[in-house]
Amino acid sequence: MDQQEILTAAKPAGNGKGNLLERIEQFLFMEARLQDTHAYEEWEALWTDDAIYWVPANGATDPETQMSIIYDNRSRIRVRINQLKTGRHHTQTPRSELARIVSNVELIQQAGNEVDARANVLIFEDNLRGETLWAARNEYRLRMTADGFKLVRKKVSLVNNHRPIFTLSFLV
Repeated sequence: MDQQEILTAAKPAGNGKGNLLERIEQFLFMEARLQDTHAYEEWEALWTDDAIYWVPANGATDPETQMSIIYDNRSRIRVRINQLKTGRHHTQTPRSELARIVSNVELIQQAGNEVDARANVLIFEDNLRGETLWAARNEYRLRMTADGFKLVRKKVSLVNNHRPIFTLSFLV
């Protein structure tokens, strides 16, 4: 998709129904809601079998050779969800209350049945330690299926990851 096609896709067509960018936004808003409400199984169902969930550390560009906060494949995502569902995840007892804002959603490219997008995210976390704001620049690869979008890849680049991260045991 060239730059003109991206700009065209970003413009609402008529009432905006069916617009690719709008569909991407609605998917990302739904994903955020599932994370904020601790709907773990529903969130996990959004991922493809070949998924990668990556939160790089300190601006890392290669998860295979550099430090990552999270670098999960599909089976590791399942393990993470199972840990959160037990209710015995020490750093999430009681679990954090979360609210996130997803904004500045951009369609980067479309290739076949996959689209690359990015968005800015602000996460408010309230727990026994106090309140924390997490800002992130997210990159997504979404696969279009008969059932809607699925997450193929999600990269969460925390803006404030240069500071100590005492816990990041909720879903970013």
